[in-house]
Amino acid sequence: MTIGPGESAPRVLTTQCCIVGGGPAGMMLGYLLARAGIGTVVLEKHADFFRDFRGDTVHPSTMKIMQELGILKEFLKVPHQEISRLEGLFGTTSIRLADLSRLDTPCPFIALMPQWDFLSFLEVQGGRFPTLQILKSTEATELMTTGDRVTGVTARDGGGTLRISADLTVACEGRHSILREQAGLRVEDIGAPIDVLWFRVGKAKGATDGVFARLQSGQMMVTLDRDAYWQCAYVIAKSGIDAVKARGLEAFRAGVVAMAPPLRDHIADVASWNDVKLLTVKIDRLNRWARPGLLCIGDAAHAMSPVGGVGVNLAVQDAVAAANLLFDKFADGGPTLADLDRVQARRLFPARMTQAIQVLVQNRIINKALSGGDLTPPLAIRLIDRCPGLQGLTARAIGIGVRPEHVQSPDAQAAV
Repeated sequence: MTIGPGESAPRVLTTQCCIVGGGPAGMMLGYLLARAGIGTVVLEKHADFFRDFRGDTVHPSTMKIMQELGILKEFLKVPHQEISRLEGLFGTTSIRLADLSRLDTPCPFIALMPQWDFLSFLEVQGGRFPTLQILKSTEATELMTTGDRVTGVTARDGGGTLRISADLTVACEGRHSILREQAGLRVEDIGAPIDVLWFRVGKAKGATDGVFARLQSGQMMVTLDRDAYWQCAYVIAKSGIDAVKARGLEAFRAGVVAMAPPLRDHIADVASWNDVKLLTVKIDRLNRWARPGLLCIGDAAHAMSPVGGVGVNLAVQDAVAAANLLFDKFADGGPTLADLDRVQARRLFPARMTQAIQVLVQNRIINKALSGGDLTPPLAIRLIDRCPGLQGLTARAIGIGVRPEHVQSPDAQAAV
């Protein structure tokens, strides 16, 4: 690292764990490690948590973790909506895809909450831990190394350059992680043949519609009831945004209304293409999640498709597993590479299984709809619709997931 003209010497900060990225994985891991008495610094490159593309579904598995942490009651005070049944429309055929009310869990529903509210909640709750520092407007730019071992990061904030030395650095800065790239960790691209157009449409007070996913020949859209507006995810073929725009905004709005008539009265809220944001979908994962002194979790380790809305919850599960396995490894220089590999060993199977299900849904259902094929629901989907017990199984797959984690790391303050 070189110091530019007029720059002062870098400031230095030393901590036990430096977490890069203030998303669900980073904020939950920061909370858990600080709760266990580990000196923890979380770096968030933005000044706040407000991101339009961040997922806003909090699943029963995440709320179970909050119950175990004793903060569920406060979490449920944050404004949110609740979905207990997922319905789909295949053409004109209505299908019940999952019934979360059948789950034996404290919160048998999906909570719809802007992710910035979820992250702000964790920040406030983490404020009671003196070992936690959350540094916003602070961007990690470079790994620091000694030999093969990562020893921290160089970052930049409003005051210039900051060198953070840490026994463990955790990369949680998403699917475009620069730290995993600098570490030379190889990414396996699983493949995602879709992208998503993200936009909002206002809704009349008291209006309601229980349909979650809509498929028509050549089109697919997901609508989330956010009380004051509909949050819409319009699915397109990979790199198909130019073709959509070429047909014109009016044709796009007409197609949306044809699929979702409840959006008709407020579709003018999509006044220009500036109101439609492109979310590029990726499914990938690292072959190795760690090298000495560095661990990747969340999207930095395995980018998920929006199918099922499970990305936030997989990230939280990674954080819980990492805290469970590593909290007691900081007493003597921090976790070893073998310790970090145990996190991957614990979480790789859930990531693989979830991605496999997402790829299956993409290939067997979404691609078929987008290509204009037959919209007759597959036999398996028809069986789920007819059998409430199967709706409970799909609810478990979506709401609880594969190998759910439970909090085992301690509360150091409670022990005092």
